[in-house]
Amino acid sequence: QVQLVESGGGLVQAGGSLRLSCAASGRTFSSYVMGWFRQAPGKEREFVAAIHWSGGTTYYADSMKGRFTVSRDNAKNTVYLQMNSLKPEDTAVYFCAARTGFGSWSLSRLYNYWGQGTQVTVSS
Repeated sequence: QVQLVESGGGLVQAGGSLRLSCAASGRTFSSYVMGWFRQAPGKEREFVAAIHWSGGTTYYADSMKGRFTVSRDNAKNTVYLQMNSLKPEDTAVYFCAARTGFGSWSLSRLYNYWGQGTQVTVSS
């Protein structure tokens, strides 16, 4: 059974940084794409970034480029989201997700497995 467990969220001041972690277990993820999404209150779930577990290819939402970096540690079966220069509008619950197959990496409906989410709050 696939499990994705996020951690690392919290309260940070604007301009600060956080690193989120997503620990994956339950199968071999070498063929998987691992994505990060976020959802703010009253808003739809939004794509943040994704990485292919095997090749390390990354893809970002335009608004996240330059501030957020996605990476993975194969030995630890963990995916990370480094978030810098945080803004109050980055406040949301951040989710880790996993998928196989083809199609756009930014479409949440194509992801098969989801974590429970971790809250990130950026104060002004």
